[in-house]
Amino acid sequence: MHFLPFKLRIVPRTLQFKQPAGTSRGIYYDRKVWYIVLTSTDPQIRFTGLGECAPLHDLSCDYDDNYEQRLREVCAEVERTQNLDSNKWRHLPSMLFGLQTAFRSAAGSLAGNYLKLYPSDFTQGKRGIPINGLVWMGSYEQMCQRMEEKLDKGFRCVKLKIGAIDFESELALIRQLRSRYSKEVVELRVDANGGFTPTDAPKRLEALAQYDIHSIEQPIRQGQWDEMAKLCANTPLPVALDEELIGVNDFEQKNALLDTIKPQYIVLKPSLHGAFTGAGEWMSLARDRGIGYWTTSALESNVGLNAIAQWCAAIDEHTTMPQGLGTGQLFVENFDNAPLHIEGDCMWYGSHQQRAFMNEIEQYKDIWREPVPTVTVHTSGSTGQPKEMQVEKVRMWDSALTTLQALGLQEGNTALLCMPLRYIAGQMMVVRAMAGGLQLIPVAPTSHPYAHLHEAPDFAALTPMQVYETLKVPHERSLLRRTLCLIIGGGAISPDMAKALHNFPHPIYSTYGMTETLSHIALRRINGPTADDAYTPLEGVEVSLSDEGTLCIYAPKVNAERLVTNDVAELLPGGRFRILGRRDNVVCSGGIKLQIEDIERRLMSLGVNYQITAVADERLGEAITLLYEAETDMADILDTQCRTLLGKYEVPRHYIRVEKLPRTETGKPARSEARRMA
Repeated sequence: MHFLPFKLRIVPRTLQFKQPAGTSRGIYYDRKVWYIVLTSTDPQIRFTGLGECAPLHDLSCDYDDNYEQRLREVCAEVERTQNLDSNKWRHLPSMLFGLQTAFRSAAGSLAGNYLKLYPSDFTQGKRGIPINGLVWMGSYEQMCQRMEEKLDKGFRCVKLKIGAIDFESELALIRQLRSRYSKEVVELRVDANGGFTPTDAPKRLEALAQYDIHSIEQPIRQGQWDEMAKLCANTPLPVALDEELIGVNDFEQKNALLDTIKPQYIVLKPSLHGAFTGAGEWMSLARDRGIGYWTTSALESNVGLNAIAQWCAAIDEHTTMPQGLGTGQLFVENFDNAPLHIEGDCMWYGSHQQRAFMNEIEQYKDIWREPVPTVTVHTSGSTGQPKEMQVEKVRMWDSALTTLQALGLQEGNTALLCMPLRYIAGQMMVVRAMAGGLQLIPVAPTSHPYAHLHEAPDFAALTPMQVYETLKVPHERSLLRRTLCLIIGGGAISPDMAKALHNFPHPIYSTYGMTETLSHIALRRINGPTADDAYTPLEGVEVSLSDEGTLCIYAPKVNAERLVTNDVAELLPGGRFRILGRRDNVVCSGGIKLQIEDIERRLMSLGVNYQITAVADERLGEAITLLYEAETDMADILDTQCRTLLGKYEVPRHYIRVEKLPRTETGKPARSEARRMA
């Protein structure tokens, strides 16, 4: 496996179990793993790969007391040759698993997400992977309690670890479970971890078979091929090989094992059974012989679990058999960035909200492909009730091409989509991606769109509120800073925000536009040496002023009509313009016209979230009113500040504390709702 120039780093970590994990081999309280971090050595190309080596000290064939030193030697050789030869390292399954995962992760990083290793319907959020619940060995009472917990969570398949307490007690537990839950309600599997002797095994399998057990994993200790073959040939209960596969890394030896033992099932554990290439060989050989199989994790952290789950979904997209992938919930602290979620008895990639958003994107693309000339969008409702509009697809396409050209976006660039698809901003990001061959990075609309990202997108479109929240979190701010092109729309950019962004190294623009113009028709650079306080229209766009001093737009590519806006503007040489405020946001107080946006701009240093509105006043006609968010009354403090920052007639007459300021779904101030609240 060749890759771009890279280097490797090893990060050891110890994981603590939430509760003792008992097997027939003993009890685990903690376990050590080694993360492999693969990064670029080319300053022009950024990527990060993350893998995990998670050997079990009493089980893995490649573990010994010098494991970490040997791992460092292997990584040094891979780094020296700049090549991962999976066949060369097949005798070191856990190390090979970590390296293969790191390389897959790095490839995902180049595509925009280092945690997306095997694209499939699973990683697109279209389907989940059915999984079994796992009940560890313990006392009879403990196992009963754990079993009830799994059933309460909705698991329809439960695997019991047996062999730690006496067999009769374990059999009594299974008898009790079957008396309460039929095989149609709950599928039971058992795992002996090699805990039976060849002499006891036949009788114990006979006893277990009375209770409609799906299968038993590794009934006797591995390495006894002839004894295991006899057991599989005469068993009343399907046998699944697990530990038996460990250490069998040669392809011909794998053939010999399956042909000798002839099991009903095998259990695929990539980190124990030869990494993804080795597990893939086992799967192929099993298919050729009509042997069933399922995939199971082996107490890896969420790094390894994420890789195994995606591999499992990609190689067998239509399986309905429960897989053994629920171990990510076992540890006190885990790798929290993994996108895995368990709902009922299924593992999903992404939260319910994220999957719904991804599905909405696919539905929108389907609508776009329909032979219908228009699509539906909604206005944001910043000045009143949201309205539904029909817009022409061809004009949206032209708008997208204009933006792609203006911003210099190229095919293959990644684009962050974190806007609702009801509105033009979200829809236009999808259209730009289709028109320009951009790779969408979908994030369900949130005030922190960078929170779960691991790579900075090449292109992003955010609201001022999203930028404001992102700047407050160091990790998110760092990713925002590395975004190659950022456009900010849907509201005014405060002087403090412009100052915070001024030294960012890549272009950042404030956009001007509306639903009727199919997103923006003008850009204003807000950082770097070419920062400006005025907007420059895009190619093919002309602007003028109405008799009332509001901006008029003629952009024939996106709208056949000349648009007269409510935005009071100032025209500058070269077609540039400044927006002074909205005509319908003018308050007439005591005969003096006051622009709401102008007052808000000059109050940016108040230190609280606020909005300016107005209420009816018998003497003044309308009185300026300030709504603010705070836990305690701050009216006197705010009044003192306002008298310093504003002119005599602009100072608010009323200060109203609210739990939450009214905003539209796209983050704009909801002016009509603010008046109602006041």
